[in-house]
Amino acid sequence: MSVWDDVVGQESAIAVLRGAIADPDAMTHAWLLTGPPGSGRSNAARAFAAALQCEQGGCGHCQACTTTLAGTHADLTVVATEKVTIAIDEVRSLITSASRTPSQGRWRVILIEDADRMAERTTNVLLKAIEEPPPRTVWLLCAPSPQDVMVTIRSRCRGVSLRIPPVEDVATLLVNRDGIDPATALTSARAAQSHIGLARRLARDAGARDRRASVLAIARRIRGVPDAVIAAGELVEVAQAEAKAATEERDADEKAALLRSLGAESGQTLPPSLRSQVKQLEDDQKRRATRRQRDVLDRSMVDLLSLYRDVLMVQLRAGVELVNVELDETVRTLAEESTPEQTIRRMDAIGVARTRLGGNVSPVLALEAMAIALRPQG
Repeated sequence: MSVWDDVVGQESAIAVLRGAIADPDAMTHAWLLTGPPGSGRSNAARAFAAALQCEQGGCGHCQACTTTLAGTHADLTVVATEKVTIAIDEVRSLITSASRTPSQGRWRVILIEDADRMAERTTNVLLKAIEEPPPRTVWLLCAPSPQDVMVTIRSRCRGVSLRIPPVEDVATLLVNRDGIDPATALTSARAAQSHIGLARRLARDAGARDRRASVLAIARRIRGVPDAVIAAGELVEVAQAEAKAATEERDADEKAALLRSLGAESGQTLPPSLRSQVKQLEDDQKRRATRRQRDVLDRSMVDLLSLYRDVLMVQLRAGVELVNVELDETVRTLAEESTPEQTIRRMDAIGVARTRLGGNVSPVLALEAMAIALRPQG
């Protein structure tokens, strides 16, 4: 067993990180781990953090390894924002943590899983801390690509690039780690396009598989503008419902805990001095729900892109394996009803909608424009 067991399909990246642990001359104070969504950036960063703390370089079973992988090690600070952006106050708190010497482990490790979610002003606050860190502090930043991080930050970090792991490697991980049967594991890994976290959710959650199937069914349902408008509304409603289900109970627990800490009871009128704290919590919860909704919608559009990718491969007679093998009939029907040019225009429309959502355009308007572009063309 090793801390690297769950970092699948990343042999070259693991070799670089292991080399830094084995050779002090190869070690540096700041790292930037980049790779497509689902490539395992966070898993690789946590494994590296555990290996740094472990006396044996990442055995996987000692206390340093297990607590670091779990995110509970005293000298590990993890930022994995559930909001749209990382707040500047969070970064200031990180800088304070980074200045302390390790209390138990060999290193003080600061891991930012969503470094691309820092605004320019926030990044500037971080810059000096990365430029001049204490001798036993290591910064681990994760982002989809080096271009997603300001050049002043990435120029001070050593870069490690991760790739999309092979479908077979992800399926094997699901079988070995989660006990998923091989057929379901392979189907889920393929449908998730090797996104490890999503593949695991699809393999373990029948509801997630059903939601994905309903999204892909939209391609056959849209025959005109009215169908497109209805489909767009349904996508937004499903995303809102999923975001609410994922956050509602947690929101209530957080608010109840805050009120208890303030010595107040639920439903009680709060003095003005305490209302601001409750308001701040509610604002954070709204931002978290907004991000969750955007993530659900973006995932739906990625699923639709995978379907039209399959359609295009059939139209071009590319001879490559389909992502959505179980929808072979749907793919071939769509391929017969359209041309490659039309399929590319549909994929472009989905890409535009993803960009618009990232720019705070109304989800309903962005998805209506996308869905209208998916209707059959004469």
